[in-house]
Amino acid sequence: MSQAPEIPIKIKIIPVTPFQQNCSLIWHSETMEGVLVDPGGDVERISEVIAENKVKLVEIWLTHGHLDHAGGAKDIKASFDVPIIGPHKDDQFWLDMIEQSWAQYGHAGLGKNVTPDRYLEDGEELTLGGVKFDVVHTPGHTPGHVVIYNQDMKLAFVGDVLFRGSIGRTDFPKGDHATLIKSIKDKLWPLGSDMRFIPGHGPMSTFGMERADNPFVGDKVTDVAPNIGGVM
Repeated sequence: MSQAPEIPIKIKIIPVTPFQQNCSLIWHSETMEGVLVDPGGDVERISEVIAENKVKLVEIWLTHGHLDHAGGAKDIKASFDVPIIGPHKDDQFWLDMIEQSWAQYGHAGLGKNVTPDRYLEDGEELTLGGVKFDVVHTPGHTPGHVVIYNQDMKLAFVGDVLFRGSIGRTDFPKGDHATLIKSIKDKLWPLGSDMRFIPGHGPMSTFGMERADNPFVGDKVTDVAPNIGGVM
């Protein structure tokens, strides 16, 4: 994955959980301080990648409260003694249901309920080694979903808001299709068509590619389907 040369940030995507969720390890190549975005599970594997890259973990960032994005956060916090930041407070009910949700999927014990050390609000900033990342509140898939991005690197961590050729489900409790579409159009598209994004599942894309041909939220779409299936 190419990076702007003047920004010393490296990224490793680690697929985790039976849902192959894209957990991201981000670190500053000079200070070696790093953060995890959405450590949903497979804590031993995540810890191995941190050690392999000699990263000093300093924070955990969560985009939303679903089991496959936040299920490993509590154990990572305990192992590395680092704070959990995000998502928005409106997702706490999901964070309180992680253990129940995994049991319902037939994987009891795969994740743990968790309460963040700090919630995130629209317009806040996060930093890693002096590099700033901005936060936008993007409800719809869940009410407390956030997207974290860096404008200089043209890179966003969008969780389950947007995918290559698709969008997040809205049939979960407190999901809302119209709100999700508004979040994408009002909060993400203004960041620029050249903004690359790492979704919660599947391959990377750019906002421009999705505006061109995404059948659910592309610019040419007039009647958006009420829901999609199969995407977390």
